[in-house]
Amino acid sequence: MYREDFINDDEIFQLLENGKKSDEAEIKEIIAKSLSKTRLEPEETAKLLQVEDEKLLEDIFEAARKIKQDIYGDRIVFFAPLYIGNKCINNCLYCGFRRSNNSIVRKTLTKEELKEQVRILENKGHKRLILVYGEHPDYDAEFIADTMNTVYSTKENKGEIRRVNINAAPLDIEGYKILKKAGIGTFQIFQETYHHKTYEKLHPPTDLKGDYTWRLYGLDRAMEAGIDDVGIGALFGLYNWKFEVMGLLKHTIHLEEKFGVGPHTISFPRIEPAIDTKFYNQTKYRVSDKDFKKIVAILRLSVPYTGMILTARETSQVRREIIPLGISQIDAGSNIGIGGYTLEDHMPEKEQFQLGDNRSLDEVINEMNDCGFLTSFCTACYRSKRTGKDFMCVAKLGNIQNYCEANGILTFKEYLLDYASTTTKNSGEKLIQRELEKIGEKSLKKKNDIEEKLELIEKGIRDIYL
Repeated sequence: MYREDFINDDEIFQLLENGKKSDEAEIKEIIAKSLSKTRLEPEETAKLLQVEDEKLLEDIFEAARKIKQDIYGDRIVFFAPLYIGNKCINNCLYCGFRRSNNSIVRKTLTKEELKEQVRILENKGHKRLILVYGEHPDYDAEFIADTMNTVYSTKENKGEIRRVNINAAPLDIEGYKILKKAGIGTFQIFQETYHHKTYEKLHPPTDLKGDYTWRLYGLDRAMEAGIDDVGIGALFGLYNWKFEVMGLLKHTIHLEEKFGVGPHTISFPRIEPAIDTKFYNQTKYRVSDKDFKKIVAILRLSVPYTGMILTARETSQVRREIIPLGISQIDAGSNIGIGGYTLEDHMPEKEQFQLGDNRSLDEVINEMNDCGFLTSFCTACYRSKRTGKDFMCVAKLGNIQNYCEANGILTFKEYLLDYASTTTKNSGEKLIQRELEKIGEKSLKKKNDIEEKLELIEKGIRDIYL
């Protein structure tokens, strides 16, 4: 179907080589462009990727912090992953779910088991989930849509899931239309590696996932089917990290040029150990914490308006350091075993990889309070049709915080009243007051409007948003 694609390996290598010739003045000019909230061109990102000077790197980090603050403010959106099934027909060398891994217990949640997992997550306070599936004929579009409907319809006490995102194998256009009708949020596909030869080596050509271009254009088909928000990603550790950053930028530009809007989110997970999977110890491309920091900051400068996701693959220490550099979404209290939320236990025989941060949702939120970050469970944009191009138009005018700041406070208030520990509630209430004071300095009317809605929430009304 696709004879050529938009990832030109030789061009990327040449851009990276040329980037080594940049001087301090060029780098500062590129940083200044980023601070104007303008997406960078590949040759500019390539130059940032080659920076080794510690002072210039600190300039990059400081610019990333400023862009995050200017566009996203103090907000951090929370979600949880929910693994539906780990059957897989592919044999990717690095994946714990690969077909030949007999140490993995294969399991697909029944409808009742899925409801139980959702109720557990709701009782912890979650409002946003990403459902994850292996690639298998059993997990077709109809099955995925059915699981989405089950999640949306399962409600426990004051809890409900208001946003369901999907991480699954690429579909055809008709399949995506089924998910659109079921109320999908974001459809997420990780290319894994953008380097053609590495992709071919790690994904047997006889497998469905062995088709590089079918996967690469999977989100094109999603957008053609009417799905407004899509998420891209690469698994760092499969190939050279600088190449993968360039691949993510090239993918972003492709979607912008074809559809008028780039990805809603970018993910950059680092490879982690998995049961009976030797690749982790064999790869020479594992990314250090120092280089990971560069990845996040340079992506933030390259694509200022794209959401960036940092998962619980990373340790709590790494997350503390990385979040200020541009992260807009994190997960917490996560369990990636099939049915794992019931036992709340580490189950390597049912997991795709190992997590680095095993703290509860409440513990992570309390730390966010102490760090001055506002926890948000907001899903208002999706239900107010501020998605795709409409979302980006609002974001690029600098107006998205007019909605997100207030809605973040309102959803956080729900969490504090319904689910938080005493410690987290106390620190969270103080944080809300600080946020309201900052809002009041800009607009007393807006502060009063939010306070009126907070009073309604205290009286028991839920799901109030702008």
